[in-house]
Amino acid sequence: MSDILKTLEAEVEKKPGRSTGGSKLVYVKNLMAEVKAKNPAEPEFHQAVEEVAESLQLVLEQRPEYRSAKILERIIEPERVLMFRVPWQDDQGTYRINRGFRIQMNSAIGPYKGGLRFHPSVNLGILKFLAFEQVLKNSLTTLPMGGAKGGSDFDPKGKSDGEVMRFCQSFMTELFRHIGPDTDVPAGDIGVGGREIGYLFGQYRRLKNEFAGVLTGKGLNWGGSLIRPEATGYGAVYFASEMLGTKGQTLEGKTCLVSGSGNVSQYTVEKLIQLKAKPVTLSDSEGYIYDEAGITAEKLAFVMDLKNVRRGRIKEYADKFKGVLYTPVDPKLDHNPLWTHKAQCAFPSATQNEINGFDAAHLLRGGVYAVAEGANMPTTLDGVKVFLDAGILYGPGKAANAGGVATSGLEMSQNSMRLSWTREEVDNRLHLIMKSIHKACRETADQFGTPGNYVNGANIAGFLKVADSMMDQGLV
Repeated sequence: MSDILKTLEAEVEKKPGRSTGGSKLVYVKNLMAEVKAKNPAEPEFHQAVEEVAESLQLVLEQRPEYRSAKILERIIEPERVLMFRVPWQDDQGTYRINRGFRIQMNSAIGPYKGGLRFHPSVNLGILKFLAFEQVLKNSLTTLPMGGAKGGSDFDPKGKSDGEVMRFCQSFMTELFRHIGPDTDVPAGDIGVGGREIGYLFGQYRRLKNEFAGVLTGKGLNWGGSLIRPEATGYGAVYFASEMLGTKGQTLEGKTCLVSGSGNVSQYTVEKLIQLKAKPVTLSDSEGYIYDEAGITAEKLAFVMDLKNVRRGRIKEYADKFKGVLYTPVDPKLDHNPLWTHKAQCAFPSATQNEINGFDAAHLLRGGVYAVAEGANMPTTLDGVKVFLDAGILYGPGKAANAGGVATSGLEMSQNSMRLSWTREEVDNRLHLIMKSIHKACRETADQFGTPGNYVNGANIAGFLKVADSMMDQGLV
């Protein structure tokens, strides 16, 4: 194994970009050239499209009618891009201006569905990559949902409740014209939790004079679903469990590295504890903690209070509990030391591109052989190549973290039927959906000659349902 790792690290050292590992179809080369020319300065979007396009070579060779109908080109081009001014007033009476977005990517299989992200890094390219991934992810859930994404460069961190409320109300004052239960159903994402969803829903209800299932992630008292907050984290763990099951293994006794400390990370840790695994890391934008003894239910309760109520920093965990190592972020490093610790499983759950080629090689060296992505596209193309070349169990985000949007779909179903399912019923449905997604990815990878390659399986399985729907509906 050490020789393999040396070779992998040498390849990463030599090439900042991803090796293609063979000649691409001229079609895919031309497609990527066109995407980059039409969408300049959007590297995350280019990365997402390239990964999918490379997987789809296997399909496009067998189904030339997709090329003739320009199905992939049409999926790549959003059906609608909304960008708008969001004026609001802070607590000091100063006027502030932010930019709002909604990318309505594809509605061939159902109304647009995807989260809203409030973070200073939000821009058109990031949201287009997220919306593009969302199309395939939603397709994998088996539920009738199209793909979208939106948000703003507004940063809720450090803002008062009143400031967040005023921003959300201004944001929804424009967005409400473009969404609806049968048109577009947004949800939360980074920076948009229960507080923000509440303010957004309240303003929508006031403007439209109707109570409708137009947002998911709502409070339980006003149309929300049990398990929705837990769904993305739980789903990632369920997907990892399914992957390990193909090798006759379970999560019990496995040491697990988890990044992030928000909603997805918290409930990933909670489900890992329930399945008798040992999570040992969490992080935020300032650093990470390593707890060799393992994060227990008691320690997780502290993290939930710290992050969800007091909105503090993860460093406080190391101050609270003995024997915990805290490492601050070092921007000069070319890798993240969180991924250097010994473990068997990893759950990147913070943000995009948090695992590069060096990090991937460090994970392999540390003994990791199962990776389930809780975040959207947390691994760079270099990192993905390292995982695939090593043949480990690697669940890409569009499959592994689809539990969140799947449970949003279940919330939409409950809203439509005007009823609420029990916690057990929603969790069982989520578990069955994740099993179905795993099965579809695995069987599709086998069908197209790349057994065990969940990247190809997820991309192709998600694409086929959308592509066939678009073929049926004509040139629209």
